[in-house]
This record gives sequence, structure tokens and C-alpha cells, in this order.
Amino acid sequence: MSKKDLYRPNVAMIIVSDSYPHKKEIFLAQRNDLLDVWQFPQGGIDEGEEIIEALFRELQEEIGTDRVEVIAEFPEWISYDFPPRIAQSMKPFIGQTQRYFLVKLQEDATININTEHPEFRDYKFVTADEALNLSASFKKNVYESVINYFKEEGLL
Repeated sequence: MSKKDLYRPNVAMIIVSDSYPHKKEIFLAQRNDLLDVWQFPQGGIDEGEEIIEALFRELQEEIGTDRVEVIAEFPEWISYDFPPRIAQSMKPFIGQTQRYFLVKLQEDATININTEHPEFRDYKFVTADEALNLSASFKKNVYESVINYFKEEGLL
């Protein structure tokens, strides 16, 4: 298995409210299994699945709606390693390589984190700086890179 194969392909989304661009509030959710961890919705890309298909599927699975407009895409794959406490349950993967999207909730979108297999216990909309302060330390570099890119593009 090559080093590249040790990273699970993943899609992730920075979701802004339907008040965007007037308000640049970002959706952040608190995990069920790691109570001190807040994160952006994300999930694995299934074998043979297109990235954009995975994006909409994961939105539906994690926040109960796929009613979003894609605003932008981070231009490259970005990776992180799992901390030891998570790595055990994710074998054979040692981390994730992700494709990030900036998406806007449509006015008629209704968030429901009580999905069939809930991953989150709570959520809120925060500023970009608050998102960085609340994020898990092992994801902080990825979050900083992606948020800074979207800021530099004038999107956040």
C-alpha cells in the first residue's frame, strides 16, 4: 500500500448561512463521539463516487439537507493525520485527504442533525476566527489553510 493509499479520500464543506454574503456565518457542529471536538461536516468518498456526489450525499447524511449552492472549491487536496485515539478505529488509514467546498444554504434549507445515524450533538453558526478556535488541534492547520484561502478570494 503506497503512502497515498493510507489517506482516506474525503469531502468536506464550509457551510455559510442563507444570509451570506451579508453575514459570513459558518456552520460548525459538535461531534457525538468526541465531545470536545467541533468540526465542519465531512465524510468519505465511496469507491466510484464523484466528489460532487459525495458532497451532496454527506450533507444529507450529516445535516439532513442537501439544499445548498456551491460557491467555491478549494483548489487542491489537503491532508491531515489522525491522532492516535482516532487512528485505531480508522485502520488501515493514517489520515484523510480532503476536498473542501464553500457552500451556501438555500433559504428553504432546514438543518436537522438528528439524522438516521447522527454524527453531531449540537451546531451553531460562528465567525471564521471562532471556527478556528473551536476546531480540533489535529485539523487546525487544514482549517486555517482553507479558511485563509477563501478569505484571500474575498469569499469569507
